[in-house]
Amino acid sequence: MISFKLKAFCFCVLVTVAGYSQTAKRNLSAKRIHSAIKLDGILDDAAWKEAPVADKFVMLRPEPFKPENQDNATQIYFVYNNEGIYVGGYLHEKTKDSIAAELTGRDGFGNNDFVGVIFDTYKDKLNGFEYFVTPLGEQMDAKVSPNTNGNSEDFSWNAVWQSASKLQADGWSFEMFIPYSAIRFGKKKVQDWGLNIVRRRQKSGQQLFWQPIDPNVNGFLTQEGFYNGLEDIKPPMRLQFSPYFSTYINHDGTAAQGVKKNSATINGGMDLKYGINQAFTLDMTLIPDFGQVQSDNRVLNLSPFEQKFNENRAFFTEGTELFNKGNLFYSRRIGIESTYKNWASPQANETIEEDPAQAKIINATKISGRTQKGLGVGVLNAVTKRQFATFKDKDNGVSRKQETMPLTNYNVFVLDQTLKHNSSISLVNTNVWRSGTAYDANVTSALFDLNDKKNTWNVGGNVSFSNILGRDGKNTTGYAHSIYLGKTSGRFNFNVWQDLYNDKYDKSDLGYFTNNNTMDQGAWLGYSWTKPKGWYNQLRVNTNFWYSRLVSPIDVLRRRSMMYQNAGLNFNFNAQTKKLWWIGANINGGPASNDFYEPRSYGRVFKNKGRVNVNLWWESNSAKRFSWGGTIYAGTGGVFHRKNFDLNLFGKIRFSSKFSIDGSVYASSSHNQSGFAGKVGPLYDTIIFSRRNVNSVENVLNIKYNFTNRMGLTLRARHYWSKVDPVQFYELDTYGDLKTPASPFTQNVRQNYNYLSVDMVYNWQFAQGSFFSIVWKDIGESFNRQFENNYAKNLSNTVNGQQFNSLSVRVIYFLDYLTFKNRMNRKKAG
Repeated sequence: MISFKLKAFCFCVLVTVAGYSQTAKRNLSAKRIHSAIKLDGILDDAAWKEAPVADKFVMLRPEPFKPENQDNATQIYFVYNNEGIYVGGYLHEKTKDSIAAELTGRDGFGNNDFVGVIFDTYKDKLNGFEYFVTPLGEQMDAKVSPNTNGNSEDFSWNAVWQSASKLQADGWSFEMFIPYSAIRFGKKKVQDWGLNIVRRRQKSGQQLFWQPIDPNVNGFLTQEGFYNGLEDIKPPMRLQFSPYFSTYINHDGTAAQGVKKNSATINGGMDLKYGINQAFTLDMTLIPDFGQVQSDNRVLNLSPFEQKFNENRAFFTEGTELFNKGNLFYSRRIGIESTYKNWASPQANETIEEDPAQAKIINATKISGRTQKGLGVGVLNAVTKRQFATFKDKDNGVSRKQETMPLTNYNVFVLDQTLKHNSSISLVNTNVWRSGTAYDANVTSALFDLNDKKNTWNVGGNVSFSNILGRDGKNTTGYAHSIYLGKTSGRFNFNVWQDLYNDKYDKSDLGYFTNNNTMDQGAWLGYSWTKPKGWYNQLRVNTNFWYSRLVSPIDVLRRRSMMYQNAGLNFNFNAQTKKLWWIGANINGGPASNDFYEPRSYGRVFKNKGRVNVNLWWESNSAKRFSWGGTIYAGTGGVFHRKNFDLNLFGKIRFSSKFSIDGSVYASSSHNQSGFAGKVGPLYDTIIFSRRNVNSVENVLNIKYNFTNRMGLTLRARHYWSKVDPVQFYELDTYGDLKTPASPFTQNVRQNYNYLSVDMVYNWQFAQGSFFSIVWKDIGESFNRQFENNYAKNLSNTVNGQQFNSLSVRVIYFLDYLTFKNRMNRKKAG
């Protein structure tokens, strides 16, 4: 009897474990309707009464696999017709006060409850489309694509679809309509899609899914349910125009004497979107206008490498997941951060009247999509026009021009084939062609990312070749590869990797690239506790270490060959507490290193000593009206026993669902830092380093007021200040050590840099896909060799200094061929 009970108990335990480890797939049958539903957020249309329902949601956070409370039950309904898919839902709450609702603008999740529908139209468990709506009717959407950690979401992708929400006494309800023009799918007569639905209850910290998600399994599309039986759905004629008109009034206080400071411009252009077939779309922008994008977060760059900025131009962020494969494409190379420029060379009696730093884009085109068999194809092409510097003769006033940037064509081509078990292989090519005698560049990379049947193990990598054609009269071919292997599902995961770039590899003409001739390898190991226990809801720890060396040895002035660069080890910890606070810590360090880049001269090296650093961070419950957080960093090391201390504090206060203010304060202090100071000598081959103190302060203020879910006003102000104060100078000897200079170094290499930017934006979506915006921008930038130690005076000097101001108005109007056709047909019928 005891034996039977023990066996029965063990059987029940095994069944329970199996139920948690392998959740049954849920299915929802598609139901066709033959009429349209009026969208008002209220589920009173007759079509909803017989619609299939997705309910009985299951929690992912904070308690995985816990069924939702019936007081907070979720019911989501689906129907479809010849034009698109209708989704409606009722999200119950005990009281109206339990709902978190804030107007943040499109694609801003903010402090909101939301519901989201996720479609995997090709059932490849790699690519998907997401549509979210909040209790106040704001929309978010995203395109899902694969990455090495499962799936990534691109919220810069925007589709045109409709939705409405309604606050209720016991929760909130919504309706959405996703036209077939806003989603991509194959040609099958009867289609089955992957489906999941997510709900967030912000105040309780809950995230729930219709198809349960295991936090220890790699990816979320890999765990989707199914939406079955969509019959005879065909996308309509997808032809959409977005003509724009804009006008700018500019005042450039930084313009040189004699150059006109005030200007006014009127611009016009158009964005075009055309559905080549069900799966492929052509996007084109003609004479684009990017003058209203947010100002860059510029800083004083003391490193030997280029500073990388975020891309804020919509055309180069929306739907570009294919083009980002292989990390070969840095879109700011097109029109903003070109690597090729002939510097303007005025003669002795000339002044520079104009010298454009950026190239104007003539047009840009994207074609992208995926076939029913999983082949993704992407082509991006952009052309920038020739740029000229203008010089004026001081004596006779005659002007002449010199070409500084040639006509340039940029191209990215991608093939991406999905395979079984959410795996893929890809081919990526980038090409830069320049007119005239300027050099051209081409990079090709083959990639693979493979997972086993159980989605537990992953291996991937790439092989790349770069070709620089005609630079300095010769062609150069470079080689690079990456390889990684790891365990990606379960509580314990790990990854080992290697990246190699030989000394001729160069992808910088259309990609971001710092240095070649390097081989880096390392490993990452992590363990997670995803079920609440004691004081935490979830807890994760991980460690990683790496070792870096050169690929080809550098003979340091023929004295010795050196290969080793650096190595490091760090430990990380993060957790969410039961009160929905996040806390974390990082400890990292490394032994002595050889720096081949800080000397700013090939064949030279700087030998630095080891370092150790500690970082602590925290974030309070973001659902509260006032939330805040911060980081504290301290570190030491290097040849001068550097002492670093950084403090960053940030916070947000919500006065209402419409009005909020947030900001951050960052201060950094580094004493006895080592760094490059300059070069002296007849051949400029004597390299001078300094022991220096570096201090930086950054303040950011954001103010937001949303009048409605389609109209809002935002203000973003940022001031950055950094100063570099050299305390003592040293000469870098040929062995990489620092010594007293043979001759005193007397140059003034102090640095005092300020950057102030203000962006005020009024935006009104006056029709579906159509926007009216007014933007005021103010930018002040200064650099000098003298210090103003008082922060308030320093800020005042920047505000009162020379600035660039711009006031612009822009109207973009969305025209859809199908909508226009239906409207005309109704007029004829009437």
